[in-house]
Amino acid sequence: MTEVTLLRAGPGVTVQDMGRPGYLAQGLSRGGAADRLALCEGAALLGQGSDLAALEIAGSFLSIEASAPLRIALTGAPMRAVCDGAALVWQASHLLPAGARLDLSGSRGGYSYLHLGGGVTGAQVLGAGSAHLGAGIGRMLEAGDSLLLGPDRGRETGMTLAPLDRFEGGLLRMVETPQTRLFPEAMRARFIETIFHKDARGNRMGQRLVSESESFALQAGLSILSEAIVPGDIQITGDGAPFVLLAECQTTGGYPRIGTVLPCDLPRLVQAPPKAPLQFQFVTLDEAVVLERAEAERRASLGMSMEPLIRDPHDIADLLAYQLISGVTRGDDLERTRA
Repeated sequence: MTEVTLLRAGPGVTVQDMGRPGYLAQGLSRGGAADRLALCEGAALLGQGSDLAALEIAGSFLSIEASAPLRIALTGAPMRAVCDGAALVWQASHLLPAGARLDLSGSRGGYSYLHLGGGVTGAQVLGAGSAHLGAGIGRMLEAGDSLLLGPDRGRETGMTLAPLDRFEGGLLRMVETPQTRLFPEAMRARFIETIFHKDARGNRMGQRLVSESESFALQAGLSILSEAIVPGDIQITGDGAPFVLLAECQTTGGYPRIGTVLPCDLPRLVQAPPKAPLQFQFVTLDEAVVLERAEAERRASLGMSMEPLIRDPHDIADLLAYQLISGVTRGDDLERTRA
């Protein structure tokens, strides 16, 4: 089996997969990758299942070395990627020679993913290999750790995939919760008109948002009993600021929830830079179902959207539309220059 050694590992580097659904009643949230779309993109680039575990890098750095030739893919928040001094393209798949050193650094924040051919293997806890730090499952990786990979049955590398635009903030669509109507209509209107930004207080459990708007605190929220909560729920905390729950959130809570962000829009939140604008919009349950189905179909067809990093001229139908040689002028232009 191929072994990968971590030469350097900053804080926030963990093994992550799709998480552990189905344990909410036992007090365990799903966990898994903060940006599950990035897992699907990496799986498509390597031609393997999206259930395989990858390495999540939360705004940090990582250096690895493999004992054998290794296929990798890089997705999520872009980083500077260098293999033995040669720069690698982000959002693409590559082949690392045996013994080569891969350095990932320069993150602007967000969550970056290193996918390894065959996926990271290890002890399964409740059917998953991902670390859930809030529940005490697994741990952050450190320099000197070694990871075993599963068998890699793929061969192809040198492919790229245009990522869904989710690195500059944008619109977060949400549905109502049982408490939405407790918020006065004017406050709900102000909420969806407000431009928010990510606060420094955020992690895999949740993200606090800040704005120039006045508080969204709800007096009636003091009488709400604790109930089940899920990733995407927008709690309005005691100081009136929204707090969006993420992968490792608790399973019950008593803060009033003004809405729940659709799963297909959560990657836009977790990958937004600190100063990127974020704005909310209510959609109906029927609209949410249509949006989620469309996103599921798009993810399932990611493999059809890939392109080679280096294109064969024979495969380019509009080859004459490309400027293949720069600096060449027409003869009459050259004559006028000489004159």
